[in-house]
Amino acid sequence: MKSSSKHPWSVGEVAERFDLPTNVLRHWEAVGLLTPARDTAGRRRYGQDEIVRIAVIQRSKAAGMSLEQIAVLLDDGRSGRHEVLFAHLADLDRRMLEMQLSRAMTEHAIRCSAHDITTCPQFRAGIEDVLARF
Repeated sequence: MKSSSKHPWSVGEVAERFDLPTNVLRHWEAVGLLTPARDTAGRRRYGQDEIVRIAVIQRSKAAGMSLEQIAVLLDDGRSGRHEVLFAHLADLDRRMLEMQLSRAMTEHAIRCSAHDITTCPQFRAGIEDVLARF
């Protein structure tokens, strides 16, 4: 998106371009993630800096970050920033491993000739770590 300082975007324009309901942008403002400027009539006007923050919020939410974690990410002066970000990296690593295991299990299920996939010993091997809890 190209920005012009003379013509920042309205909440409706930003919501449409990011495919978000306007109330989401208002909520993000209410929790301190966004601080759009206001025009003389009091309407929100989003400049390039806010557009970048919205993109960061969207990407971070898609990766599983909470709004509280995103607030820490966007505030480099916040106490405990690195701890929160390291914890998020550990969570991403754990989730990626789970996704890899699920992918392998799904690929096996596609190739397996067992009618009831849960009776297949090779398929069950992919869930032994979960079954070990019982």
